[in-house]
Amino acid sequence: MRAWHGSLRVVRRLVVSVLTSLDGRYVGAGGDLSRMPFEDAFDDHNLALLQRAGTLVYGGRWFPDNWSHWSAVAADPSAGGRDRAIAERVTSLDNLVVSDSLAVDDWAPWAPRTRVVRRDDGPAAVARLKEGEGGDLLMFGSATTWNPFLAQGLVDELVVLVGACVVGEGASLYAGPPAGLRLLDAEVLPGSQLVRLRYDATGAAR
Repeated sequence: MRAWHGSLRVVRRLVVSVLTSLDGRYVGAGGDLSRMPFEDAFDDHNLALLQRAGTLVYGGRWFPDNWSHWSAVAADPSAGGRDRAIAERVTSLDNLVVSDSLAVDDWAPWAPRTRVVRRDDGPAAVARLKEGEGGDLLMFGSATTWNPFLAQGLVDELVVLVGACVVGEGASLYAGPPAGLRLLDAEVLPGSQLVRLRYDATGAAR
């Protein structure tokens, strides 16, 4: 059932944010990230999205690494204010993990806030969450997970950060069927060479 506030119907959005090279790669050969254009503005962008999120959506390989990294930051008294703010959001939000192999043990620190579903069940699980209440559903990366969501019309907003580099090899940003997008805005993130392209993806499914 959709959530209603007064006379307005509120529907949760699925927002996907990805970082890519100019030649459309989100990782280099062998999954190498060393040539990707990570900049200070990248974390500012991510924090802004996290502050509007209610649930994080992950692929199975990305989830444990991301949780481990940000839980270590949360426990580090020397971490900067922005990093600590990101860590607080990452470690406190609900998680939906789409994976055929990951299992969450009851004793794991993320267990109380994490649900794992099989890949075949991922679209239905996302659709159900979109019908509930709360902030955005938010995904970073995990192209093999979000590509099918886009093809099935589940992604509401696709944010692509294009960095000033060409990788030459590696995994393509998108490998699904043709999908229509509508550009909402484009800007260079302050103090960086990252170009943010924000798309309405609600018409992507064909």
